[in-house]
Amino acid sequence: MPAAEALHPLGEVELAVSGMTCASCVARVERKLNRLDGVAATVNLPLESAHVVLSADVADQDLVDAVESAGYEARVTRRRSANGAAGDGAGPGAEESAG
Repeated sequence: MPAAEALHPLGEVELAVSGMTCASCVARVERKLNRLDGVAATVNLPLESAHVVLSADVADQDLVDAVESAGYEARVTRRRSANGAAGDGAGPGAEESAG
């Protein structure tokens, strides 16, 4: 991803990822997510989550599909636009953090 895009993300998405058991699982999920154009993902094994920074318009379903193609389950728990507003992908049970 070009440095200019990294400085001006369009938004962020939090995913709950289930089925991961080791560092290899984390690497597989990160690799699948990061192959999507405009995506920079970091996966956390203990929290069973992925934090995705978007520099392009990427649909929530595309992120979920990428995780599922790696062999794991995922669901969007939160989506924020660059201005901090929750987007359509937030879904039930999503929480917006302050600050």
